[in-house]
Amino acid sequence: MIIRSIRSLLTSFSNPATRIPNPSLRYFCTNTKAVKRISQVQYPLQFQENLPQRNLVAVSSLLKKYGFPALELPDFLEKNRRLLNLDPAKIEKSIKILLSLKPSQEFLVSMINSCPRVLEYDAIMKWEEGIQGLEEGSKSNLSSLAIRNILEVSVKFELNYDCVLGSLKCLKDLGITNITLNKVLETCPMVTAMSAIKIHDSFEFVVNAFGIGKVEFDHILRVYPGILAFVFQNKFKRLLDEFKVLGFNTEVVKKQVLRYPRILEFEVGELSRCLELLKSLKCREIIKKDIFHEGDFKAGYEVKLRVDCLRNHGLTLRDAYSVLWKEPRVILYHVDDVERKIRFLVDVMKFDIQCLVEIPEYLGVNFEKHILPRFKVIDHLRSVGGLGDEVRLRDLIKPSRLKFYNLYVKPYPECEAMYGRFARNAEVRSQHPVGMWKLFRPQNNPKSKKDIMNIKSYMDSLA
Repeated sequence: MIIRSIRSLLTSFSNPATRIPNPSLRYFCTNTKAVKRISQVQYPLQFQENLPQRNLVAVSSLLKKYGFPALELPDFLEKNRRLLNLDPAKIEKSIKILLSLKPSQEFLVSMINSCPRVLEYDAIMKWEEGIQGLEEGSKSNLSSLAIRNILEVSVKFELNYDCVLGSLKCLKDLGITNITLNKVLETCPMVTAMSAIKIHDSFEFVVNAFGIGKVEFDHILRVYPGILAFVFQNKFKRLLDEFKVLGFNTEVVKKQVLRYPRILEFEVGELSRCLELLKSLKCREIIKKDIFHEGDFKAGYEVKLRVDCLRNHGLTLRDAYSVLWKEPRVILYHVDDVERKIRFLVDVMKFDIQCLVEIPEYLGVNFEKHILPRFKVIDHLRSVGGLGDEVRLRDLIKPSRLKFYNLYVKPYPECEAMYGRFARNAEVRSQHPVGMWKLFRPQNNPKSKKDIMNIKSYMDSLA
């Protein structure tokens, strides 16, 4: 677009119809009004130089020089025309500052793409001295994404350079390791906008609430960096009060938080609702026993994880709780297994996620033994035109193995190998060892002489 505008501007001056008359020839005109009008027109000797595109070639060459992909340059400059008004020399200074922070071409390109304002020298000049105030060598331990997030937040919100460094130094003084610091800056970069006092207050609150030390705080922060965002600590206090009302003392809460720091993501009242769901389950006792085998707190946390998983895929909160209540076996499956089943349902089987509300049993059956073999059979029959009516999710999941075999596999011998268990050549293992039935035969008690005399006397009385 920029190149096209420059080309159209140049052609307009070469076109005789649009060319401005030479002021030196105005005495040939006999119309005094026209002479006056023409004489007032000034030839635009400097007009082209005042265009925003005057630095197009220089800026493009400069970005190419430092490794910016040539194919991406037109779109990038089209979206960021303001860069063409900048002095190329200052742009190069900004690029050198970025490379001093992280000498990587990949970092430079990603930084410029995510935040083009870093090419403005006035916005980035405060970082010319690097990331000071941290331990020696810590700058090199910060990842590219961490440094990119620091600069992006700093430039976007025009943060004071000293305040940003103060926040980073406060984290280091609290005993945060480099791994945890990278995790915090990569996932929660707004911590750099917090003052050192607020960061220290969040640290003191968590330490006092659970009675933990710096090492334990570092572990919690590494798994759940969002804990520093609890600057509004009233909600956090209400959450701890709810845990106590539910009967969990400080030691239980501390133990669970250290094992699963994302428990702190609970909203107030959420754990209570999860436990109410578990208490109202109508399922076999063995399933309920497996759900509660690590305690009520852990069981409620597992429900929370699966509710979040279902909601992330498009179900409402009400539908997510309904699915878990109808099919409690979902709680026993790992979240990754639930994710895999949902992706297979939507991406491969091409069913809508709302089908889970009607057929929650899909999430409660085994993927390799139940879902995958049946889908292979149905998909094969669909490809060869062997299905009269469309098979719904209910028709695929609900029937027993034998019924499904008789309906879709037995009439088509080529499908037997796909189905597995009822294939003709498949080995069917016995559920019990051979001869085990003998152990269940009742034992014959030996008869004494007294028993024999009693039996004879009884028989004689009958005669």
